[in-house]
Amino acid sequence: MDTDGTYEARRGHVARPPVPPPPRHAPAPAGGGTAQWLRTPRPPAEPGVWRFGHRPRPAEEPEAVPARRLFAGAVIALLSGWLLWSLLWNGYLGYYWLWPLLAFTPDEWRSQPDTWATASYVYYALVGGGLLVFFARVGHIPEIWRRYARKKDAPPPPPPPDADPVDWPELRDAGLTDAAARLAEATRTGALRDVDYARIRRAWQGVRTHPDRLAAFTDAVRAHGPAACAHPSGVRDLPVRTAAHDLATAQVQIGTAADHPRNPYARRTTGVALEPAVLGTSLLAVGPAGSGKTVRLVRPVVESLCLQALANRAAVVAVTAHGTALAPDEAFDVIVSVGRPDSRHDLDLYGGADDPDEAARMLAEALVGDLVPDSRRAATALAQLIGPYRAAHGHFPAVPELRELLGGAPKALAELRAAVADDPAQLRELDARERQAERGDDLGVLLSERIAFLDRPAFARFFRTDGEGHRFSLRAIEHPLRVRVDLPERGHAEASRIVARLLLAQFTEAALARADRSLFACLVLDDATYTVTADSVRAVQRLRSAHAGVVLALRTLEDVPEALRGPLLGAVGCRMAFAGIAPWDGGRFAETWGTEWVQTRDVTNRQIISDEPLTKALHFLRRLATGKAATAEAVTVREVERQRWSASDLAHAVPPGHAVLSLTGVRGEHVPPLLVDLRT
Repeated sequence: MDTDGTYEARRGHVARPPVPPPPRHAPAPAGGGTAQWLRTPRPPAEPGVWRFGHRPRPAEEPEAVPARRLFAGAVIALLSGWLLWSLLWNGYLGYYWLWPLLAFTPDEWRSQPDTWATASYVYYALVGGGLLVFFARVGHIPEIWRRYARKKDAPPPPPPPDADPVDWPELRDAGLTDAAARLAEATRTGALRDVDYARIRRAWQGVRTHPDRLAAFTDAVRAHGPAACAHPSGVRDLPVRTAAHDLATAQVQIGTAADHPRNPYARRTTGVALEPAVLGTSLLAVGPAGSGKTVRLVRPVVESLCLQALANRAAVVAVTAHGTALAPDEAFDVIVSVGRPDSRHDLDLYGGADDPDEAARMLAEALVGDLVPDSRRAATALAQLIGPYRAAHGHFPAVPELRELLGGAPKALAELRAAVADDPAQLRELDARERQAERGDDLGVLLSERIAFLDRPAFARFFRTDGEGHRFSLRAIEHPLRVRVDLPERGHAEASRIVARLLLAQFTEAALARADRSLFACLVLDDATYTVTADSVRAVQRLRSAHAGVVLALRTLEDVPEALRGPLLGAVGCRMAFAGIAPWDGGRFAETWGTEWVQTRDVTNRQIISDEPLTKALHFLRRLATGKAATAEAVTVREVERQRWSASDLAHAVPPGHAVLSLTGVRGEHVPPLLVDLRT
């Protein structure tokens, strides 16, 4: 497969993919077609900002006059203006204001009634209009108009013809006029959707990197138009979408920054989005059951990664429990239902590895990584058995055979020794295993007990190594695949945790070993309970440089060994605390997010009491206009250091349907924790 452009370009031929039925949703987030979606501005912003149609806000909150005071001042100003005009019109202030009319008009106009009347009324209109403008400014009428009566913002002006993305200017500049015209026509008619745009742009980037693919790319676009450079499955969209996606920026919106004093003013009411640029630092989400981790975080992220996989930009492996409404089956290329007879694929126990030491290291991590602080001894014990077995049979042992070997079954060991009798190196491995088995602290018995959870009748057709069936290996993340692994948590909870740890170990190994890292690879664990180990924490830290990341969802940090809770929070770049977390979990987040310097104002009000009638009258008018008594204020301003979010705030002050989220980009950009409304 081609992970850096178009598939047709590498194979040198063009094959028409099947056209899928139209999706049950609008083709573009803007709701106005692909052309309008493309023309919507996406200004640069810090990580986590939903850039589609984003309008930057000022960094500081402007001084806002209270509504009651604003309207009272406007009424008083307009009444004052009307009073002044009435006094001028009726001559109570004299007629000096008519001097400009008399001084700048010819004398003969006064002998012509019509001309003089016209000039007079024009002058009256200028004076009255000037007074109106002056007192309107005094009464803050423009502010009232901006705040309450201004119409919605007009749509942005269309881009100039030479920069209109609908016309595919980058292809025209490269001389591909026919291809650009074909795609532009498909964009205007709606035949080309957002996934098609992202996929073809991805292929064009591959052409720019490898110019020898130009001819194949051009032929594909001319022949298939919006269906060119298709995903290997031929699918061009998901059957249904539940979140707002922007394939031009690879973002998915998960909520809105709450209009809350804890959030910076520039971020309030702005959309909050996730993308590979932040998921590449990995994300840890903690929240109790029912807080919305699956519906409001995991599902949108998986949906976004599946769309990016269809655009040949990403590979996603989603791990969840049987029956979880993560996404429909049609949204995935491979579905591994562990323990279910109707599963079309089974799982490669050894992750596609050929080296016995590598395979043993991943398997040891899955079997005893949650029980021992260092799984290297367990990996050595496994390698001493699976290495000779592979040398004798050409493949690694299946679960029943491995269980017998780890349990020290005399017949199984004797047969293996006889099979490698001509290989001194393998005999030395078996001899070393026998010597270690005689020690009291040998891990072979523990490994045998743990792998027994996988040696059950429900898993008889899974984890086979004889070449039969359709085995899925995590090595396939070099291709733009959409994979879902369903775990039998209800009936086989411990086996599910072993498989989850196995998938995490295999994913990190495969992601770091990829030769082509142009695809973003992501593993999403809907329930990472008892999955985090010391080795996996170290591996997660290295995924950032491999263009990969993991999303881990936990009900509580108590499901992670105590020694690893701090390192886990430090290993991930994105942290998310949902409403309802326990105070001890909140304390961990509060410690990780640290403190900040804030400015506090202590205001002391003292009511002014006067015995003079005139002063009392003025105070009464002030109270009538502002709704407050006349007071004298004493303000004390000081800088104090406080936690960004305390454990108590995280446990008790986060409203339902909200979460506190901090983000870190792959280039080191940092976004402090924000209170996010996940319902909008």
